Amino acid sequence: MTVLLEFREGIRSFYGKYEAYLLPAVKFLLAFTVFFLIDYKIGYMERLNSMALLLILALACSILPMGVMLLAAGVLLTLHCYALSMPVGVMMLVIFAIMYLLYFRFAPRCAWNALLSPIACMLGIPYVMPAANGLLQQPLAVIPTICGIITFYFLDGVMANETSLGVIGEDEDFISKFREIISQFAGNREMYLAIGVFAVTALIVYVIRRMSVDHAWTIAIVTGMLVEYLGFFIGYTQIGLSSMTVRLTGGCAASVLILLVLQFFFFNLDYSRTERVQFEDDEYYYYVKAVPKRYVRAREKTVKKISGNSRSRRYNRDGVTREELMEDMNLLEDDEENQRY
Repeated sequence: MTVLLEFREGIRSFYGKYEAYLLPAVKFLLAFTVFFLIDYKIGYMERLNSMALLLILALACSILPMGVMLLAAGVLLTLHCYALSMPVGVMMLVIFAIMYLLYFRFAPRCAWNALLSPIACMLGIPYVMPAANGLLQQPLAVIPTICGIITFYFLDGVMANETSLGVIGEDEDFISKFREIISQFAGNREMYLAIGVFAVTALIVYVIRRMSVDHAWTIAIVTGMLVEYLGFFIGYTQIGLSSMTVRLTGGCAASVLILLVLQFFFFNLDYSRTERVQFEDDEYYYYVKAVPKRYVRAREKTVKKISGNSRSRRYNRDGVTREELMEDMNLLEDDEENQRY
């Protein structure tokens, strides 16, 4: 455990020292990943399929606020959907405009959630997002996460039906095609299941981790994962997606490991040294429960230089001579005897 704590403190110290460089680098990697996935997974507009363009956009987003990165991702998605067909592009624009307004209204500092949740869905671990929102943020932070989930399901439906959605038949017009897209999107029961389970999970995890009980974060993680697993398991059974239970089990297990890593970095307490303090002032009595954090200082290595010339008395940085060091090691007398012979 000491080695892990030293490793954690080393990372924290390194980040605190080079935050001005690391944060733009992380934003650049996130922006490039998001833009590359949009280009790779969708990519209906060939003019946007340029690595140079993606690098320029990612570099610009690395030095701008996170809201700009979210806006750039929405613009790229809208243009790619418009290249498939105008109704799909209009529908994407409407969805993104509503989500962007909700983001600015309720959680303007949580753009990370909206960008990371579709990536988590692609990796098969979307279950980690609402629990992480409840652990590290306020309950309203789940709104950008849900917006990212909605975007993922909409695009997944578009890619699954791109043949029919990309062509307007002779007996169809813009309005009828638009209604077809809305009906397909609104009829996605798996999306509604994810929205409901994620909202409940984020609220439960937030309430539990705020409680004054030992191991609150661990209890919140386990409870949140159980709620998600049971909610999705029952929901998949009801909507006829029983084959998703295997992926659900693996995704929840991986999510638990990720959440435990987050707990180690942000909320690692030593409950064996819990103290309860009581004091008062003129108006109130105060009952305080104090739980210390697990913390160790990083080891500082010191190097002491020793002169190798036996005939001269050269001093090192600490002012220790060779003779003094040998005297401490009981070697001075042996050295004098050797010099006589």
